[in-house]
Amino acid sequence: MSPVDEVLKAARNAKANGSTRFCMGAAWRDMRGRKTSLKNVKQMVSGVREMGMEVCVTLGMIDDKQAKELKDAGLTAYNHNLDTSREFYPSIITSRSYDERLKTLSHVRDAGINVCSGGILGLGEADSDRIGLIHTVSSLPSHPESFPVNALVPIPGTPLGNRKMISFDKLLRTVATARIVLPATIVRLAAGRIALTEEQQVACFNAGANAVFTGEKMLTTDCNGWDEDRVMFEKWGYYPMRSFEKGDEVSPTTSTETITTPESVSPAPAAASS
Repeated sequence: MSPVDEVLKAARNAKANGSTRFCMGAAWRDMRGRKTSLKNVKQMVSGVREMGMEVCVTLGMIDDKQAKELKDAGLTAYNHNLDTSREFYPSIITSRSYDERLKTLSHVRDAGINVCSGGILGLGEADSDRIGLIHTVSSLPSHPESFPVNALVPIPGTPLGNRKMISFDKLLRTVATARIVLPATIVRLAAGRIALTEEQQVACFNAGANAVFTGEKMLTTDCNGWDEDRVMFEKWGYYPMRSFEKGDEVSPTTSTETITTPESVSPAPAAASS
């Protein structure tokens, strides 16, 4: 795990570059036996909140007690993607069940933490699976605060390394459908955005996306940088949403990510995260 000081330094850099939410992730299945790691994560969460930023983490499956600890530390949102439809899920993931993922989302919601849950497009799923994913998140007791739209970035040597990236029209339709079905949810362009042209990104914003992940790295893949995004946002009239702007105490959206909203399309502000 990265040292707390290094993480907080990265958060300060993200804020200086316009991000309003800072997102941190660990490639864990769950948090069992990770008391020291959880203690460090809580220090990171508290440190980022002291900077006036929202903070999101993704740590795998968590139980109700761990969710409460993260809430008490000041956590804004917890990311735990469903990835795809219930029907297609077993073809891709065997390390945990679909119901286990839903249980984690329940613990997060019950603790009073915003739910961030979306999917990965281009896994080999059918159109019906993307519909199924959106149907599932829209059928939760309350809609997620954030719905990340990831496009699989094929990495040679991995099981899906020979797949082609999903076609843009299917990604765009997913964004537009999510916006209609989840009207108050922030729809975030996440992994794979670096493969989109500027015009394609703007088409996604016009279709309903109102947040992006930005910064130096997106987990194991490259990410659009702050300078590149700043030029695009200024060119097209997008502006950042302030932290905690979208409603009550902890509801908005950015991580080293930035949420943005086109002034010509919607009066609502947009945001970005790191």
